[in-house]
Amino acid sequence: MVKKGFPSFGITQCGTFVAALKNYNLPDFVLTLVAKDCNSDLLERGRIDDRLSSMNDAALELLHKVFVDCEEDEAGKYAQYRFFAYVSSMYHKCEVVVNETIPGKSKKNHKIPIAVLHNGMYIAVGFNKPNGHAVSKKDLKKFYDVVNDVKNGEHGTQLVDAIFGSSSGFKGEALVELEKLSKMREADPENKLNFKTANFENRIYSVTKC
Repeated sequence: MVKKGFPSFGITQCGTFVAALKNYNLPDFVLTLVAKDCNSDLLERGRIDDRLSSMNDAALELLHKVFVDCEEDEAGKYAQYRFFAYVSSMYHKCEVVVNETIPGKSKKNHKIPIAVLHNGMYIAVGFNKPNGHAVSKKDLKKFYDVVNDVKNGEHGTQLVDAIFGSSSGFKGEALVELEKLSKMREADPENKLNFKTANFENRIYSVTKC
């Protein structure tokens, strides 16, 4: 029996969203971020379908737009959620933090959109360009400089991966520049860093190691 005043299609639609979303690898921290954005409840533990079912309509609809329909929004938040989930999927049993402030060797505090820790040490950092023009040479040079500063600081000794994601593509000269900067490090094995670009197109990320 359907409760009075509660449309039956609402139940069906939410059930459909849960059925679709439970097949996706949705990291806990992304569910938490979406729940917070949508003022939704979220079961702390349990099966993924139970946790999804505990979320409100707005949160489920947002998750469906982001991960199933791969929609974009003007603010670039949808693309950011996808990038966070993508980075997280590469590092199992690691701690993932977002909007982390990490000091570099220069003593400057760098705000890192997503960072991965293993045994309390940073092993990967990620930046993302969710919208706007294609990633430029200037964008990747700044990315390299920030990562290099973090790597050379006391918190970056275990840092091995640096990923730059984009939903707007990359300019050819930008990729050439990052590859050139990356190759300059190869002479020093202790200072090695894997620079990767991840281009989101046709619903998937294509990764290139520079």
